[in-house]
Amino acid sequence: MNIKLHTPKSLKMGSGMNSLKQFLLSIVATSVSIALTFGTAAILDNNKKQSEKREIVMMVMYDMYNSLKSIEKADSTIQQAMDVQRQIAEDTTKFEQLRYQILARLVPRTEYTETTERIFSSSIETINTVGNVLFTENVAEFYQMRKRYKTSICDSIANDIVHSQLFHSLKNLLNFEYSFHAIVSSGMLKEMQLKYAQCKQMMEVTDADIDAYREQREQIDKSMMDDDASGDSLENRFLQIQETIEEAKAKLKLE
Repeated sequence: MNIKLHTPKSLKMGSGMNSLKQFLLSIVATSVSIALTFGTAAILDNNKKQSEKREIVMMVMYDMYNSLKSIEKADSTIQQAMDVQRQIAEDTTKFEQLRYQILARLVPRTEYTETTERIFSSSIETINTVGNVLFTENVAEFYQMRKRYKTSICDSIANDIVHSQLFHSLKNLLNFEYSFHAIVSSGMLKEMQLKYAQCKQMMEVTDADIDAYREQREQIDKSMMDDDASGDSLENRFLQIQETIEEAKAKLKLE
């Protein structure tokens, strides 16, 4: 008697291999999908962080750049005042002619805002975003020197001029130690320039980057000024209309 055995389809030759192959392909596809999803999210998140970091760095570098320009101008003013003092020393008859040049034009001043400094210094999140300890330290030292320059150089000279009665006599003018202030000013300026250069190098910021950022900021400032001007113009128009209405109302009362 012949007995025929029926093999289940799942056990036929090749059927099990195909199922295993499909199962493995499914796992691979799922893994690739997960990797792509999370990998893309990670790339986007990293790009966002890098963009935020670059924006903070450029904001700080631009503030340092403007501060240096202001301090370089103040240092140049001190050098000019010292030169006027030298001219008077060489020819004392020029005292009456030149002494008020120092008061009128040659008192050093620094012009900058502390907004960026406060943002950078007060937020640990901002510092973490930058992620460079040495850069953070250099910026902090730069801001400290900027403040010290204002108090120990600019404010000090202004106070000394008042208390020394600099312009009352030739002797007082010649006794004023402009050379000392000039030496200290130049030394502090060089230190700040060095910190600025180190920060540029650390964060790979070029002069061209600073110029581009400056132009961008100037365009934003100009746009804001134009908006303010438009607002003023609109306000003037409303006032003119109201004035016309008031004049018309006054005529009605007379009638």
